[in-house]
Amino acid sequence: MREALVAFRRFWPLTRGDRRWLVTIVACVVVSALAETAAILLFAQLTDHALKAGSLSAFWGPAAAWLGVAALGALVGYLGNSLATWTAERFVLRLRAGVFRHVQDLPPHFFQRHRRGDLVERLTGDVEAIEQMVVSGVVATISAAFSAVFYACAAFWLRWDLALATFVLAPLFLIAARRFSGRIRSASRDERVADGAITSVVEESLGNIVMTQAYNRARDEEKRLDTEARAWLRASVRGARLGELYEQFVEVVETLCVLTVIGLGVWEISAGRMTLGQLLAFAAFIGYLYPPVRSLGQLGLTVTAATAGAERIGEILDARPSVTDPADPVAPWPVRGWVSCHDVSFRYPGASHASLRDVTCTAAPGELLLVTGPSGAGKSTLAKLLTRFYDPSAGAIRLDGVPLHDLPLDFVRTHITLLPQETHVLTGTIRENIACGRPDATDAEIEQAARSAAAHDFITALPDGYDTPVAPGTAALSGGQLKRVAIARAMLRNAPVLILDEPTAGLDSVSARQIMAPLRRLMSGRTTIMITHDLSLAPDADRILVVDGGRLVEEGTHESLMTRNGVYARLASPSLPRTAVPPVLPEDTMILRW
Repeated sequence: MREALVAFRRFWPLTRGDRRWLVTIVACVVVSALAETAAILLFAQLTDHALKAGSLSAFWGPAAAWLGVAALGALVGYLGNSLATWTAERFVLRLRAGVFRHVQDLPPHFFQRHRRGDLVERLTGDVEAIEQMVVSGVVATISAAFSAVFYACAAFWLRWDLALATFVLAPLFLIAARRFSGRIRSASRDERVADGAITSVVEESLGNIVMTQAYNRARDEEKRLDTEARAWLRASVRGARLGELYEQFVEVVETLCVLTVIGLGVWEISAGRMTLGQLLAFAAFIGYLYPPVRSLGQLGLTVTAATAGAERIGEILDARPSVTDPADPVAPWPVRGWVSCHDVSFRYPGASHASLRDVTCTAAPGELLLVTGPSGAGKSTLAKLLTRFYDPSAGAIRLDGVPLHDLPLDFVRTHITLLPQETHVLTGTIRENIACGRPDATDAEIEQAARSAAAHDFITALPDGYDTPVAPGTAALSGGQLKRVAIARAMLRNAPVLILDEPTAGLDSVSARQIMAPLRRLMSGRTTIMITHDLSLAPDADRILVVDGGRLVEEGTHESLMTRNGVYARLASPSLPRTAVPPVLPEDTMILRW
């Protein structure tokens, strides 16, 4: 129960702004409970004065009052329930937006440690479970409590001795709920984890459908899904069995209570101490009393299950962003584009060794600085530091002499544009995908950016032109075309500093050649830091940095580095023309000529 209270205190502040509506809902609940109580008393009056006596004149007054009370209760109930639904959905909207906002500030390694499908489940099912505890649960508790109090008081007013006799069994509901809560919470958490795993498997399989088909992995993927689905089935069935066992136990207790009331009532009527109307009203109050008491017990189970969701959402909210805006940021200025690293070292959270160590370099405005090196040397880590996904563990990165950690993130990423290795596509039109680099851009500016990126011709050749819909994984555009759309997006942003992370990765030689001219136009006049294995642009670079083992091991131009016979020369040799190194063939080798 302590975990539930901690979770409630954590998420209750999100109801700020809606608490006046919660008070209104409670008022509606009270009026509805009073209306139900009055209706039962009017039913007893009708039974004793109209039905038992067969008097039509005694019928009209109580009947009209009953109808008025029922109409009032229905109106208030409708208003209260509608308002409760609206308030609950506002809470879900607010909580989901807050969690989503927090997720977007988390560092890349967080998403490498959590499966995407599981995060989706947390933002959907777990968020709704928290609402059941914080909003709907509060309303249900107050409703059940007021109803139980009114019905109990009315039963005491009719016959306090019979009421005491029947109330003895009421604590059984709460005891049963307490005994079941722990096991239901465990089953609920297992079910939510399994839900996230199923979503992850489906998402991964659909995202890798080409590999699945090419490698005949359909049966393997089905087995993966079956494994996760069986885990969900076990948890779901276990939770359903526990819930059903609780329900059936409560049904038996309620039946026992009703039989006790009827038995005592028959005895009281036979002794002339109770009328039939009083017995029916008393039985009705008892019948109406136990469902709220039962709901209070059931609410404990609901809160217990919601606690599992709160713990999973809490894991996200407790994850801290790797970078934040400075408390006293440097004022904006017209950025020229000087970029420098001073003794920069960096180690990823939880990593056993540093990815970069003591890196010092500079890039001047308009200069093309090419960073290369073997795989795993730390090149992409440098890109993450330059765009401030992380701050260096030691040393500093400066923009025009100002440390990046003294600048707001918006300012840094407005003036330093990243063209990532993967071409990211948003669900929308081609126009919207280009304009996401600068949402206020005009159609003319979007078209000019597309022309500069050599994308205008193939876009206008499409049936819908710039309004052609695209989405992640779309087949509407090729890899090279999508890359040119990304280049147009970067051109439209027009930042003074450009970071290119493997700009030709995943492209065939023809597509790579097609984007060279747009890339050169994009880099023109900007401070460009290109991180790449592809050294086709190396002769154009003003300087080349070679990173190996996290250290800067070589620096110079293409020509100077080729003469040193170092790491760069070994990396660049495969890119030399094939005739430069004549192959030595065995004497018995057959050469096929076409």
